[in-house]
Amino acid sequence: MRRILVVGGGYAGFYAAWKLEKKLRKGEAEVVVVDPRPYMTYQPFLPEVLAGSVEARHTAVSLRRNLRRTKVIAGSVTSIEHARRTVTVRPVRGPQFELSYDVIAVTAGAVTRKLAVPGVAERAIGLKHVEEAVAIRDQLLTAFDQASVLPPGPERQRLLTVTFVGGGFAGVEGFAELLSLANSLVGRYPDLDPADLSFHLVEATQRILPEVTDGPAQWVRSTLERRGARIHLGTTVESAVDGHVVLSDGTTFDSDLIVWTTGNAATRLVHRHTDLPVTQRGLIQARADLRVGTETAPVPDAWAAGDDAAIPDLASPVAGALTTPNAQNAVRQGKLLAKNLLRSLRGRKPKQYVHHSLGTIATLGLGTGIFQYRRIVIKGFLAWLMHRGYHVLAVPTWDRKMRVLATWLVAAVYGRDIVSLASVQRPRDAFVNEADVPVVDSRSA
Repeated sequence: MRRILVVGGGYAGFYAAWKLEKKLRKGEAEVVVVDPRPYMTYQPFLPEVLAGSVEARHTAVSLRRNLRRTKVIAGSVTSIEHARRTVTVRPVRGPQFELSYDVIAVTAGAVTRKLAVPGVAERAIGLKHVEEAVAIRDQLLTAFDQASVLPPGPERQRLLTVTFVGGGFAGVEGFAELLSLANSLVGRYPDLDPADLSFHLVEATQRILPEVTDGPAQWVRSTLERRGARIHLGTTVESAVDGHVVLSDGTTFDSDLIVWTTGNAATRLVHRHTDLPVTQRGLIQARADLRVGTETAPVPDAWAAGDDAAIPDLASPVAGALTTPNAQNAVRQGKLLAKNLLRSLRGRKPKQYVHHSLGTIATLGLGTGIFQYRRIVIKGFLAWLMHRGYHVLAVPTWDRKMRVLATWLVAAVYGRDIVSLASVQRPRDAFVNEADVPVVDSRSA
C-alpha cells in the first residue's frame, strides 16, 4: 500500500488528509500527517479569542478526532530528501527518526516574519497560534488588574500601552478586537480612565489593510482613531529593548504588550532543509495543479499547497502573480490537493487551481466590521453579522460550529468573559509558594 505523507496539519494539510481518507478506497493508500500540534487552528477566530468572544479551544480542530483513518505523528519534519523518498522527523519527545513515503504533500505553512529589531525577539509575541492569542488576552486583563492599584504615572501608563506592529489583515483585526475589549473594560475599573489607554498600530507603508481599496481602508483607520487608536503610517520600529519602543518617526513610549504581525516568512524546513525546488523567497516551487516543479519539469510524487507554496494565480490579470497566502486559498488548495492526488493515483490528469476571491471581510470589534467584494462595500453592524455568519459556516466540523455559536449566544445575553487565566502558564507557582508554610496536623490540636 502506498504511503502519502502530509507535512503539516494546518489548513491545507488538514483538509487534504480529511478529504483523502473519505475518498480513498480500502487498501489504496495510507495517509500520514506529521505536525507538532495535535490540532488545526482556525486562524480567522484568533482576533475574537483576543476579545473573549470565542473560547480558545473552539478554534482548535482536533486532528485525531477528525482524521480517524489517518496516522497522526506528533512531531516536526526537519528535512526532506525527496531523492530517497525520506523525511527526518523530530518527535515532541524522544530521538528523531527517518520516515519513508511514496508521495509527499508539503503543507508546512509559514511563520511570522521577524526583522532584526533590537528587543523584538525578547519582548514581542506573534498572532498565528491560539496559544499566542490566549496569552495576549490574559496579559491585557492582568495589566488592568495591576494598573488599577497603581497611582497615575509611568508604570501604570506602561501597563496600559499596547503596540501592534503590522497593519495587514491579522494586525488590524487583532488590534481592533483588543481595543474594543479594552474600551469595554475601563468602565469596570473605577480607578482607571479611558485616557489611560494608549493603543499604537505601526505600519511601514502609507496605509493599512492592503486587502481592500483606499476608501474602505481610510474608513477603518478613521473608525479606529475615533476609539482612541494612534496609527503610525510610513513608520517602522527601530527598537523595543525592555519594552521601550522607538519608532522611525521619532515617537518613543514604554509598552508592556507588543504584538508582531508583519506578515509571513518561509519555514526553516522549506527554506533550507529540502532538495525540492525552492523560489528566491523560500517557497516551494509549485505548478497550478499543485505538483511541485515547473510547467516543463514537474517533480514526480511531490505536491505542495498553502502558505509555503508558490502557486501561480491563474485568476489574476497580472502575469506571474502567485496566490495570496490566506485562509480562502489554503482551504481550497487543500481540498483540490486531495482530489488531484486521487486523480494521479488512478491514472487521471490533475486539475489546475483557479479561485476567484469571495471578497474580504474583517471584524473590527464588537458590532463593527468591513466587507468588500469588488465595488460592493458594506460597513458596520451588517458587515460584522456577515463576518460571524460566514465563519461559523466555514469552520470545519459541526462540533466546532455549535460550540462557537453557543458561545456567541451566551455572550449576547451576559457579555464577554473577562477572567484572566494567566496563572495557567505557571501552574506550579501556588503549589511551590504554599509549600513554605508549615504543615499543621489538626489531630494534634
